[in-house]
Amino acid sequence: MSTETHPPRRRPPTPGTARAAFSYPDFRIMWTSNFLSSIGTWMQNVVLPAHIYAETHRASTVGLFVFAQLGPLLVLSIPAGVLADRFDRKKWLIFCQCIQMSGSTALGILAITHAPVWTLFLSQLTVGVGNALNAPAFSAVLPSLVRPEDLGGSISLSSAAVNGSRVSGPIIVALLMGWGMTTGQVFIFNAATYLFVTWAVMRITIPKHVPANAEKGLRQLTSGFRIARERRSIGRILATMFSFSLLSLAYVGLFPAVADLTFGIKPKTTTYKWLYATWGLGAMFGALAIGTVLARVDKRVTARRFFLAFAVFMTAFASVRSKPLAFGTGFLLGISYFGTTTSLMTVLQSRLEIGIRARIMSIWFMCFGGTIPIGNMIFGPLMDRFGSRPVLYTAAGWALFLSWWCNIEKIDAAHPAHAVATVS
Repeated sequence: MSTETHPPRRRPPTPGTARAAFSYPDFRIMWTSNFLSSIGTWMQNVVLPAHIYAETHRASTVGLFVFAQLGPLLVLSIPAGVLADRFDRKKWLIFCQCIQMSGSTALGILAITHAPVWTLFLSQLTVGVGNALNAPAFSAVLPSLVRPEDLGGSISLSSAAVNGSRVSGPIIVALLMGWGMTTGQVFIFNAATYLFVTWAVMRITIPKHVPANAEKGLRQLTSGFRIARERRSIGRILATMFSFSLLSLAYVGLFPAVADLTFGIKPKTTTYKWLYATWGLGAMFGALAIGTVLARVDKRVTARRFFLAFAVFMTAFASVRSKPLAFGTGFLLGISYFGTTTSLMTVLQSRLEIGIRARIMSIWFMCFGGTIPIGNMIFGPLMDRFGSRPVLYTAAGWALFLSWWCNIEKIDAAHPAHAVATVS
């Protein structure tokens, strides 16, 4: 009788989970490099608005800088999606990293030399242009590195990377600035982190893609809108994200003013950075939940539930007065914020064929990132005049409406052919 024993075989990961997505080597490389680069991005994102608010003491000026960062998504996302389908994606992504790197380097030099605020605006605009050109191509590449059944896990991990860096970035920058790092040096540090993504893009194999059609000129630019109009569920998701970003997410860009006006937390203090990191930690958990504990739950349902949770926690965040309660409600607000957006992105990407993915995702970035600065431009002056709480209550009220209106299940029941993509 043999006494030989064999180690137990590891169970394969459940399809659609974060663990399943992380089992692909190229996805791991791209995810890790993006996470490291995003840490630098969020170090800059937390320091620059605080620096501008400390210099000007105006939420409206902070809103202008958020517009410089995200506004290009509104204008350039559509042509960027077309270009992402036309050119070699490796070369295109490297080109975009170089643009963002040059803008961050310029920000660092200008901050160190105490240059006028308008020159910082132009440098931030350069970063924003590079980001707008990069986003559709990057969002189309990352899901293509896993099989379709593991798409949900890849999107969950990608969102978690953004929010994990949103947590670690402020913590790292608080420590480094406590040890003497200056604002300008933070920006130059961020510029160097774009090299992580550049290295990863050069190393991995990006699947070849075939555009869905051979349309030319204006029809090529508007093809994504036609698809959104024809497929009602896609149109509803994009319209939901557009209005949510416009009316409920202005607080993201105006966070320094929100912390100051609502809780008396000054933007250049360590307390502010910890508040921002706590909110980001919640957002990371909200994103991770989609690919872990909620992996088997219908994402159409989780999106609506998270909208309702957002309305509740935003109301609580706006209503509390003490700093400890600000941290607690901010954490819960972060969970609901990215639980919602990650759920919606998962539903959207699951019904996009590879050939049209970049073009539809370019509209997603217009609706998500590109609309936030418009909300900042609208609500920044209102916050200067009336305070932060009316703006936050407005955000909660609209999220409550969306928890009813974003009923993708009902649309899919009426148009079942558009509920799942034909993946090629």
